[in-house]
Amino acid sequence: MKLRHSRAARFAAALLTAPIALAPMLATPAHAIIVYDPTNYAQNVLQAARALQQITNQITSLQNEAQMLINQARNLASLPFSSLQQLQQSVQRTQQLLQQAQNIAYDVQQIDQAFQSKYGNVSMSASNQQLVADARSRWQNTVGGLQDAMRVQAGVVGNIDTNRAQMSALVGQSQGATGALQATQAGNQLLALQAQQLADLTAVVAANGRAQALQSAEQAAAAEQGREQRRRFLTPGTGYQPGNARMFQNSGN
Repeated sequence: MKLRHSRAARFAAALLTAPIALAPMLATPAHAIIVYDPTNYAQNVLQAARALQQITNQITSLQNEAQMLINQARNLASLPFSSLQQLQQSVQRTQQLLQQAQNIAYDVQQIDQAFQSKYGNVSMSASNQQLVADARSRWQNTVGGLQDAMRVQAGVVGNIDTNRAQMSALVGQSQGATGALQATQAGNQLLALQAQQLADLTAVVAANGRAQALQSAEQAAAAEQGREQRRRFLTPGTGYQPGNARMFQNSGN
């Protein structure tokens, strides 16, 4: 009887201590256990780095494209300055001075007619009054040509100040150009200014040449007319007729 009672006591004690021993195992669930895998962690970090690099590359590409568009906009921007009107006005002033040429204009037909009638061979049948009138007309043409040349020179000199202001403005626009188009347009306007200055120089050369040509033509015609007048003077019956002249008169007669 005592043996049975002892076994029963030990069995009861075992039943009482069993829950205490199993308590730590039952308190921690299976899904809360963390397992660290170094290989998987390294792959995840590498993938994240690659994704970040791709994003960085895309941002850089977008920035480059934006800068390219900005540069294109600058290159296509038009120059906000034009000297065309001032240059045209300078050219028109010079043309007006040339068109105001006196007596003999810059016209081929008119020049031919004038030289045939007044600068050609002196007509032997022309009267002395006609010879004098032709000589005076040629002198007036020479004086008018010299005056026209001086007026053109004065007009060109007057354009110098305008050209200086336009050149300074165009150089400033060229240096401050924001793109290729503005620089090109400023360069084109500088070339136009140079062309206008060459036109003024051509006008001066033409006016001076016209004046010199008229002066030379007058001298040649005067020499021809002088020969004709000398011939008439020496021709018997048409030249000087001597007569009796009395230098002193006797007061007693």
